[in-house]
Amino acid sequence: MKIRNIIGIGAMSFAMVACTTNPVTGRRSLQIANDAEIASMAAQEYQKAMTQAKVITGTTQAKSVTNVGTRIKNAAYNYYKNLGREADLTNYNWEFKLIDNKQLNAWAMPGGKVAVYTGILPVTQNDTGLAVVLAHEISHALAGHGNERISQAMVAQLGGAVIGSTVSGGQYAGIFEQLYPIGAQVGLMAYGRKQELEADQMGLYLMGMAGYDPRQAIPFWNRMEAASSGASRPPEFLSTHPGPENRLAALNTYMDKALTYYRAAGGK
Repeated sequence: MKIRNIIGIGAMSFAMVACTTNPVTGRRSLQIANDAEIASMAAQEYQKAMTQAKVITGTTQAKSVTNVGTRIKNAAYNYYKNLGREADLTNYNWEFKLIDNKQLNAWAMPGGKVAVYTGILPVTQNDTGLAVVLAHEISHALAGHGNERISQAMVAQLGGAVIGSTVSGGQYAGIFEQLYPIGAQVGLMAYGRKQELEADQMGLYLMGMAGYDPRQAIPFWNRMEAASSGASRPPEFLSTHPGPENRLAALNTYMDKALTYYRAAGGK
């Protein structure tokens, strides 16, 4: 057998072992990076970003960001606990911040570091609309999309070194910094379409679990498209998402299951 075939088989076996299954959506993804290290680096960069931003505290809107985010992450924790997978959440230390910024945007980093910009609040309109945004971002964090993107970059850049577990701390940190630019733009990682679709799906389920009507996700996304129409380029929150028709079609596909979670939480 040729050496390159042996390496290929080894890589395939490694990928199979390193795949992680999302307990909410069932999607499998390659996540070979260390979650604790990622969470630690994310926490440091999040704090740097907060020192450069104007963080709003004490207002009704700021309290809503914290309360809605907390309600959704608590619902997620209960779901994971019922599955016996609460250990998956060991490295999460949640923070929800409202930032004074006119952009229609929100983002989340690994380990549960979340930011919402004031510019998106006229589009969310109320706590349920805010739940659509926060459930989507919380889903990025819980699904390990940061780990997935870092893992993809590690394999692309380092190849066999990853399989041989010879990645150095400097290489690892360098990949993290490429994907999460340091400073005020720290949370603006470009996720792939599959990850965005999964965050849409998982977010719909999580907001239902938390008692927010998932049907309100449809008018929210319509408002987002309307608010961004005519812009020279879409806001970061929409930049890597599928087109509006595809997104709405996918959301409608997931809606019955989301409503099952919503009704189990006391909704009608």
